[in-house]
Amino acid sequence: MVKKIYKLLLERYGYQDWWPVHEGNDKFLEVSIGAILTQNTNWRNVEKAIRNLLEENLLDWEALSKVEEKKLKECIKPAGFYNQKAKTIKGFVRTIKDIDRDRITRKLLLSIKGIGNETADSILLYGLEKPFFVIDSYTKRLFYRLGMINQKNIKYEELQNFIIKRIERDVEVYKQYHALIVEHSKIHCRKKPNCINCPLERYCTKML
Repeated sequence: MVKKIYKLLLERYGYQDWWPVHEGNDKFLEVSIGAILTQNTNWRNVEKAIRNLLEENLLDWEALSKVEEKKLKECIKPAGFYNQKAKTIKGFVRTIKDIDRDRITRKLLLSIKGIGNETADSILLYGLEKPFFVIDSYTKRLFYRLGMINQKNIKYEELQNFIIKRIERDVEVYKQYHALIVEHSKIHCRKKPNCINCPLERYCTKML
């Protein structure tokens, strides 16, 4: 059924070029900063913060390591929780800047204050092209409403393992599936569901 859902979403929404990176930038760095900034906010706010960093020439390892925290906070303010996120960015850059990317592990990322499972897996999947399936609130809501999990607040690793055991272990599949879930959830599987023309309506068991 997990594979079937993926196929239906792909047929409806098509290929998702989901994580935009500004041309000429270090993809890993921009994705990582974006993953930190997107915590508890929407992507539009993240784009504003990223744009501020670009305008100040701060989307750079050396620049981020040297910039004063006060200045960094001003730049990322549109993304909200800027005090906390500035510290997380500083901690991330300090920890990762001089490490060979092949040595960056999930355990290392999770050791950085402010980086949890979802952020770490987003960095690994979208920034480093490593097969870590990202679980977010959209994923939990969708699989709960489809009756595939019994509780909305299922543990992160439990739902992640449930999904990866049922689909091929492939970076592009993981990227597409996660992006398709986000797209579908914004259109149909909202907090207040919009079931009109939903491609998964026939399988939905919990529409509230």
